[in-house]
Amino acid sequence: MAQEIGPFFIYFIYFSRMSLLASKSPLYVATKSLGALYVFILFGLFLDSFFMLEITDDAQFYANISMFVGFAVTFWQVNKRVKEQMIFAVIIAIIGEYLFSIVMGMYTYRLENVPHYVPPGHALVYVAVLYFSKASAIVKNRAFIEKIFTIFIIVYATAFLIFGNDVFGFVMTAATLFILRKKPRERLFYLTMYITVAYLEIIGTNYLCWKWPATAWGVFDFLPSFNPPSGISFFYFLLDLGTLWFYKQRHKITWARMKSLRKIRLNKNISAN
Repeated sequence: MAQEIGPFFIYFIYFSRMSLLASKSPLYVATKSLGALYVFILFGLFLDSFFMLEITDDAQFYANISMFVGFAVTFWQVNKRVKEQMIFAVIIAIIGEYLFSIVMGMYTYRLENVPHYVPPGHALVYVAVLYFSKASAIVKNRAFIEKIFTIFIIVYATAFLIFGNDVFGFVMTAATLFILRKKPRERLFYLTMYITVAYLEIIGTNYLCWKWPATAWGVFDFLPSFNPPSGISFFYFLLDLGTLWFYKQRHKITWARMKSLRKIRLNKNISAN
């Protein structure tokens, strides 16, 4: 089993040791943040997949252990601010997972529980997307990347609608893009989160780690859904917003100072133009 778990720990150690934010190469940043995360997802969810059930009855146990190690390695490497956000993300994810999966039946995990690896997994997704979207090489090419990501998302959701009758996912995608029209500062982060969650959901559902009902919540027949629905990242945004809200409440003075500095820079840019 160590041979199965070992390889993707290397990717997270590799990711966490890199100085991503200062890199001048978009490819370097993407590989060391999202690339590392995607490999981790591919191998980590494999440990809870139907493939592993042919080898062991403790598949979810190994997936849990791998996630806790991956979370610990990442938590140890990031700065204090991100550490705090990771903790908030885990807390909110626990509440959200039990609410949406167990109480509301929005989706169902293989053992009809909430696997222990899921809440810290949300935090790792948050961190990787955050580092990617804040890296200077990415910010420098923000407009181009946002355009490419938006086109991909529209094509992706449309394909799910046409070939999978995914009305639920398409509606959530449309809502996401509509909201982001008025959110230029957050747009890149959430577009990246959409694509990352889409990848995560495709891997998880194909591994049979969890499944989505044929309609929204298995209740609303006028909203047929694919497994997974394309725009499900809409609900992940609640996690991101909640994490940021908790951080703001904990650091009101620091956050107010940062907003003031941002306003000063904006006024200088307007005056210069």
